[in-house]
Amino acid sequence: MVFRASNLKVNLLWKIVDHETNDEYRLGIQELLDDGWDILGIVADGKPGLGKLFPSIPFQLCHFHMFATVTRYISKNPKLKASLEFRQIMFDLKQSDKDSFEYWITEWHNKWRRFLAERTIDPITQKSTFTHQRLRQAFFGVRRCLDALFTFQFHSKTIQIPNTTNSIDGYFSHLKSKLSVHRGASISTQINLISELIFL
Repeated sequence: MVFRASNLKVNLLWKIVDHETNDEYRLGIQELLDDGWDILGIVADGKPGLGKLFPSIPFQLCHFHMFATVTRYISKNPKLKASLEFRQIMFDLKQSDKDSFEYWITEWHNKWRRFLAERTIDPITQKSTFTHQRLRQAFFGVRRCLDALFTFQFHSKTIQIPNTTNSIDGYFSHLKSKLSVHRGASISTQINLISELIFL
C-alpha cells in the first residue's frame, strides 16, 4: 500500500498489507498527519467507507476507477441500448462538471426508469429479481458517489485536487516494469527490491 503526494510526485509512505482495508488506510493517513504532513485532499478508488475516514479532509473519487467499475457491471460492449447510452455518459465524465453530469444521468434515468424496474420471476423458486440488475447497480452506484466525483470542482478556487489516481497508477506501472526483470524472484527478494526502488 503506497501513499503518494501527487503534487510533489513523491511517495510518502508504503507498507506491506495482507488486505487493502479501510483500517489500513486510516492508519497510514494518520501516520502522515502525525509526521506533520498537511493533507489537502485524498484521492482514491471507490472502496466503500473510505471517504468517511477523515471527514475534515476533502475526498475525491477517481474518475477512471468509477468508469472501470461501471464497465465491470455492463461490459465494454453492452448489447442493451440503455447500457450503451449510460456508457456514453460515463465516457463524458472526465470533461463534465457536476451540474452537467447530474443532468445527463437524471435524464437517462427518467428515460429508462420503467426498464430498470422490470422484474423476472424464477420458474423454479418463484422468486422475483430485477431483470437488469447489473445495469441498476452501475447507475445507482454512480448516483450514490456523485458528490465525491466532483470534490475537485468544489475546491478548485482554493486547492488543486486531481480527479484521478493517475499519479500513483503511473508509478505502479513504472515499478512493475522494474520488477519484471526479476521474474521468479522470491517474495522476500521482491520486497527488498521494492524497498530499494519505491522512494527513488
